[in-house]
Amino acid sequence: MIELTAAHFGAQRPRAMSFANRTLERAEQLARRFAAQAVPLDDLADILAAQDIVVTSTASPLPIIGKGLVERALKVRRHRPMLMIDLAVPRDVEAEVARMDDVFLYTVDDLGKVVQDGQQTRRHAVSHAEEIIDAKVLDFMRWLASREAVPTIRALRDQGERARRHALDQALRRLQRGDAPEQVLEALSQALTNKLMHGPTAVLHHVQEADREQVVRLLERVYQIRARE
Repeated sequence: MIELTAAHFGAQRPRAMSFANRTLERAEQLARRFAAQAVPLDDLADILAAQDIVVTSTASPLPIIGKGLVERALKVRRHRPMLMIDLAVPRDVEAEVARMDDVFLYTVDDLGKVVQDGQQTRRHAVSHAEEIIDAKVLDFMRWLASREAVPTIRALRDQGERARRHALDQALRRLQRGDAPEQVLEALSQALTNKLMHGPTAVLHHVQEADREQVVRLLERVYQIRARE
């Protein structure tokens, strides 16, 4: 636990780190890895005041950091805040320390709650992310479907353009013959209307009875009309 914690804090490049262990050799091994200071655990009282963050994880059956020890350290620090993280079970830090001003003590139980809260937040985030993904996938499928309709749209436009040109040519010829412009325009509009309406009306006349209702609803949707009852 201490090695993992040290690796995390060491990556943040603190000004200094210290390791205290009952076996000084073990503390020195960690100190060499992280360019830190090694001291015997009995000297903890001498270095505690210099630590802004204290992480403890021993197998001691009794607390190794008591309220009095922390009070003396805070006095030396002139009550600058200190963060203490107790990873030991049973605890290394007396419970009374948590009620002291200028000390922020977190135990394994506290960290477990933080983890649970984090998991809940991530679950909510995952749910939200899934909603976003579903919406984007739906948008993409709609876009893909619209791309499949492009040839049909192009064919409709081409057919409309041919009808327009044919009607326009007839109108120009009539104007060249000297026909009244009002009559030419009336004939032009009628020709376009008949040409554009020929397709749907022909379908309605020849559709099978079983399909008539579906075709009627489709045409109403396409032309945005509602047939009178």
